[in-house]
Amino acid sequence: MRLGTVIGRVTLNITVPALRGARWLLVSPFTRGHFQRGTQAPAGLSKDPTLVVYDSLGAGLGDTIGFIEGREAAMPFSVPTPIDAINGAIVDNVFYTPKS
Repeated sequence: MRLGTVIGRVTLNITVPALRGARWLLVSPFTRGHFQRGTQAPAGLSKDPTLVVYDSLGAGLGDTIGFIEGREAAMPFSVPTPIDAINGAIVDNVFYTPKS
């Protein structure tokens, strides 16, 4: 699981029937640089590519989420589903203190 910030939403006009009822989010993944500020929460956009993440939990713009990528992202579905990333958690706070 990786962490990222929701920076937008995707609107589809046609979707796979198994994926109806949820949203697609644009997520900027956190990198090591986000955590180099000590105990402050990560902020800003990543230099890594933005991801499109399937969300059935209800995350909103600016929320920090934990997302899962790869084959594991399709595991919650009972039938094979074309999905690369899924929201697994909405994170309230991130605390990180680097070792001195």
